Amino acid sequence: MNHVYLMIGGNIGNRLANLENARNSIDLKCGPIQKQSSIFETEAWGMKEQPAFYNQALCIETLLSPQDLMAMLLAIEVSMGRERLFPLGPRTIDLDIIYFNQTIMDIPGLIIPHPRLALRNFVLAPLAEIAPDFEHPILKKTNLQLYKNSTDTSVVHKKNNL
Repeated sequence: MNHVYLMIGGNIGNRLANLENARNSIDLKCGPIQKQSSIFETEAWGMKEQPAFYNQALCIETLLSPQDLMAMLLAIEVSMGRERLFPLGPRTIDLDIIYFNQTIMDIPGLIIPHPRLALRNFVLAPLAEIAPDFEHPILKKTNLQLYKNSTDTSVVHKKNNL
């Protein structure tokens, strides 16, 4: 069984319902969700002139390979209306593999661990909540250490009472 950390998020439509739909699809098609972070509201990263995102980290167990998991996540995105009009643009849902066990992989269309995870508070805050002691297999620092040492100035707010 593979132990995988995913990041889910979106900023178009009913953000909360989209996260719930994504979780349900992931649980059904990819593998059972073992842990989920709080939902965090974050300003858009990169292209700032768009609505704020809701983001959440998930830990799942799956029998799928990294490539098959990525294919399934992309299929879920399409089924939820995801359109890739331009990089860092608004989206109904975005599903990313952050860690896959301690795998280090760089193939066309898939890099694990996610290459920019240590640069983004919207990834680090939810990860630090559910897996503070998980160690990045390349950087050799825990998620909590990466978050505490982050140079990202983006504002990340934990949403309560959703």
